[in-house]
Amino acid sequence: MTETELYDVVIPPGVPRSILKEIVEQFPGELVESRQRLNFANMDGDERELLAWRSDLATAQAVEQFIYDRLKVFIGEEE
Repeated sequence: MTETELYDVVIPPGVPRSILKEIVEQFPGELVESRQRLNFANMDGDERELLAWRSDLATAQAVEQFIYDRLKVFIGEEE
């Protein structure tokens, strides 16, 4: 039996809980913690525990697009 390769979609800090809830309800996979090194502003090299969505490739790509689309609506760029 071949195991499906899993991918993590790191969820940007500040994503509203309502969007996280929609992801959990609509997509197969699991919400996990992911240690990531940050390389911007005054955080160069700092490591932080961020949330990520772990799933197969197709679902990970769909979740990534879903987050992008929902954030655009959230900040008022699209309806």
